[in-house]
Amino acid sequence: MFSAIFMRSPQHYRNVASFTTCAASVHALALSNDGNILASRGTDGIKLWNIKSCRELTCANHKSYGAISCVTWIKTKHSSMETLCYGTGMGYLVFMRPNPVDMRTGLEITCVAWDASWIDAGVQIAIGMHDNVVQVLLLNSNSQLQSVFAGWLEHTVPKSVTFTQCRNIYIFSLYDGNVVKMNATDGIILSEHCYDSVIGCAVVSLKKELIVIDNAMNGFTLYLLDHEDLIQYFVTEPQSVPIPKQVVFREESKIIVGGSDNGSVYLFERRTGQMLAKLTHSKMGLVQTITVHRDIFAFFLP
Repeated sequence: MFSAIFMRSPQHYRNVASFTTCAASVHALALSNDGNILASRGTDGIKLWNIKSCRELTCANHKSYGAISCVTWIKTKHSSMETLCYGTGMGYLVFMRPNPVDMRTGLEITCVAWDASWIDAGVQIAIGMHDNVVQVLLLNSNSQLQSVFAGWLEHTVPKSVTFTQCRNIYIFSLYDGNVVKMNATDGIILSEHCYDSVIGCAVVSLKKELIVIDNAMNGFTLYLLDHEDLIQYFVTEPQSVPIPKQVVFREESKIIVGGSDNGSVYLFERRTGQMLAKLTHSKMGLVQTITVHRDIFAFFLP
């Protein structure tokens, strides 16, 4: 399994770092908030990499919590130390710092998001689970978890979750394209609408009030966040392997970056849908996971 990190130069993107691991596949990436450490999760568990030295960092081997399904970095207002948070297929939510914390929640954790913008005592964490459950937790300044609410969504398996700036969360359903807007303090459903395709991956630009999804067919689709109105298609080569592909905004939401099942990463101009670049890393292979930080983005190829 091979990984690559690209950085923007004045005219194009260039490869600045590469890693090789023994894992059969990698399913999630997360760059720390300072851009110095890359976390990857795959068949061999969590791996940490120093971006500047290209070296793997020592990571404690914890007891088996099941396959890791999602990962993110968390930084509170009152701490200079970042926390790595990941969910697993056995329903554990694990926080990695010098003294790891774990919590059993239920079935597979399919997505996780965090927000520190309106809680002085810690951070809010939202998780989605394969049994249609959405839960919001508070990680306080003493690294203790407190439940804010837990709710069950009929016929909705959360694939992605994100916080808004108004104390709400959006939940994006995997199988039916359903989007649920909930109050993040009490779980009350505020609105629902549905897109025209399944959602392999979803990412939100809160500033632009836009969402781009992997449509699991021929590329990526851009919508207004609170409406079903389609704005733009970003067409790639036809999909031959039915797997989710991650997609992200970058450069202040001007650029769309998405993976593929043909060994390439696609970059599109958001307004026009024009393909700006196709970063071909091999003639075949799944590019399922992408992470970005300022002018850097990374992807893994099995």
